[in-house]
Order: sequence, then C-alpha cells, then structure tokens
Amino acid sequence: MEERIIELEKKVSFQDNTIEELNQVVIEQQKKIDQLQRELQRLKEFVTSGDLVRKLEDEEPPPHY
Repeated sequence: MEERIIELEKKVSFQDNTIEELNQVVIEQQKKIDQLQRELQRLKEFVTSGDLVRKLEDEEPPPHY
C-alpha cells in the first residue's frame, strides 16, 4: 500500500512540474501575442493614415521627362 502511495506522489509531483512548465510557456506566448497585436495596430494606423502613398500632385516627374 505504501508503495502505491509513493508512486502516486511521484506522479502528482511530476504533473505539478509539467503544469508549471506549460504555464510558463503559455505566459510567454501571451506576451508575444500582445506584442504582435500592438505591432499590427501600429501598422494598421500607419496604412490608414495616408502617409504610405503620396498624392499624385506631390509626386515629382521622373528625371527622363
């Protein structure tokens, strides 16, 4: 009986360790997701701001004209 309890305690300990490791992975992934979402938002704002493309009247003609 005691061997079974010891074996169960080992399994629980291993599972606790695995859960903690997985939790750390999830935390790091969420940080990366948050960072990527901020970058995506900045890109969206840049594209919609109109600074990406000049107006036709502001363009200089090519040198061969």
